[in-house]
Amino acid sequence: MNLFCLSMLAAFEASSNSNSNIYLESHTSVGENEGVFIAAEVLFSVGFFGLLYSVYTLVVDRLELCDNIDRPIPIISNILCFAQNHRLICIALIIPVALGIAGIDITSSNPTSSTGIDLRKASAIIFLVLTIFPGLQTLVLIRAEHQNKDPLENSQSSGLCAHHILLLFGVIMVLLLIHEIFSVATINDLAKTNNEHFWYPLIALPEWLCAVIYAIPGLIPPKVVDTKMELPQFTSGFRK
Repeated sequence: MNLFCLSMLAAFEASSNSNSNIYLESHTSVGENEGVFIAAEVLFSVGFFGLLYSVYTLVVDRLELCDNIDRPIPIISNILCFAQNHRLICIALIIPVALGIAGIDITSSNPTSSTGIDLRKASAIIFLVLTIFPGLQTLVLIRAEHQNKDPLENSQSSGLCAHHILLLFGVIMVLLLIHEIFSVATINDLAKTNNEHFWYPLIALPEWLCAVIYAIPGLIPPKVVDTKMELPQFTSGFRK
């Protein structure tokens, strides 16, 4: 989440320092503005990577607190097992980031290049698929915690979060899906994607709302400490 916040701040700073609006279709003109546009788009992509990975980690950590999880049909269960591997998910998230950066670079140099457009399409579609993964995990989490007698027994949540934790998880996933569905739906129309009347409410706002919800105290589950771990004991300066 720190990566998301830093990347977004840097991206908006780069955008504000541009001599012209980098979100207009004419951003591909030439010169310094083109470089600023590419830098900002890279930072936005990296920021979304940080946001999505943070949400994924949050859902997985919460699932680990559930004692009895009723797995769905086998194919979805296998997908969820894959999605619980932090390293694989991290690598999978890097792929669309790299494809998106390459696509933006090619498109900025040659707006009519089909290669750049195809790379951007692939990046958006992969991001959407990877957003669906924590969405499925969230559904399993909601079902598991509803089936438990005391769903918040081990979460140690309090206040607003304790009473509305499932709702908050659901809101986060809806916001992320709105973000990605809009990105995929407008992938062939760069002008519409970067139109500030659509970009701010459907791209920027969902990201920042997710970050705000993520920061609510009690939403992040405590790390489970193994109390059975034996610690070395010392008596009178000598180890037993």
